[in-house]
Amino acid sequence: MNKKHLVLIPFALAAVTVAGYQSVFTLPKQDQLSSISASGVELSLKCYKNSQAKRLDHQKHINVLVWNIYKQNRENWEEELTKLSKGTQLVLLQEASMTPYLQAWIQQQKWFGNQVDAFAAFDATAGVLNLSLDTPSVACAYTELEPWLRLPKSALYATYPLSDGSQLAVVNIHAVNFTYGTEEYHRQLNTLVEELLKHQGPVVVAGDFNSWSEARLNVMTQALQRVGLQAVSYDMDNRTQFITGLPLDHVFYRGLELIKAEAPISSASDHNPIVVSFALKR
Repeated sequence: MNKKHLVLIPFALAAVTVAGYQSVFTLPKQDQLSSISASGVELSLKCYKNSQAKRLDHQKHINVLVWNIYKQNRENWEEELTKLSKGTQLVLLQEASMTPYLQAWIQQQKWFGNQVDAFAAFDATAGVLNLSLDTPSVACAYTELEPWLRLPKSALYATYPLSDGSQLAVVNIHAVNFTYGTEEYHRQLNTLVEELLKHQGPVVVAGDFNSWSEARLNVMTQALQRVGLQAVSYDMDNRTQFITGLPLDHVFYRGLELIKAEAPISSASDHNPIVVSFALKR
């Protein structure tokens, strides 16, 4: 093989890699949101709105499940998700892959879902997913591109009516991970904080923050302090940790009374779930 052909080998390998990547992953041209209900899956582009949404809380209490579900790659995901979501009013999932099995589970359990379609792999959309017993008032999709992997990480901003007449703002986030420095991480969080600064009522911000370094932890803390949020305290804390010993998953809140929070151990994902109970403030 002559030198000319040797020079072409890296370019050929790069072309094959890009072609393979594009054949597996499909990225939307803009932020978009899907709504999942008994009637099927509907695309609503950037935002979903329903002025007739029903109250989220049950007798002034809100039970929340927060969980990176690892694209349902573990065999026991369905059994565990059914158990953990029982008696909850709000389920916030990260790394949810909208396979026919997950869609069927949502419809069987009679949830209403909003998913950010961050990207599609083998025709199944992937991104953060909110599940509630009724629709939100508003739900909007946000994405931030991973600079190395070139796949978007997603976040969902939603509001839900409460029985005291207020609206609960909820952010479900899967934060950017593989970055050099914190520029993209800071931008993703601040975009969501800017939305929260417009909201006057109670707030819950939760998800997989990929807070594996002190620098990221500081960015996260400073951003959320701008809207007066505080971290929940756990009775049992088995949150998944990075090798640095820092937890990756968090729940923050404002304007609610914290009743209980725990992170039990689960074999159904590479992240342990978080279960939190709130009450409306008197």
